[in-house]
Amino acid sequence: MADKKQLQIAIGKRIKELREQKNISQQDVAGLCNIEKSNFSRLEAGNTNPTLYTLSKIAEHLGVTLSELVDIEN
Repeated sequence: MADKKQLQIAIGKRIKELREQKNISQQDVAGLCNIEKSNFSRLEAGNTNPTLYTLSKIAEHLGVTLSELVDIEN
């Protein structure tokens, strides 16, 4: 199992990857999830530890399941 920082970075990269695939801006996802854009940017960079609720909201607005969002093995 990866340490906390590695996991945060992997989740952030996954969120960014999915967001870019759907051609949605950070600003748009952050607004839909009621997250400050700066906080969303830190999340994607792996500099914050999102709650399960936050991950759930991001998944919902990216049109993926929570499982797909946190699938960092692929």
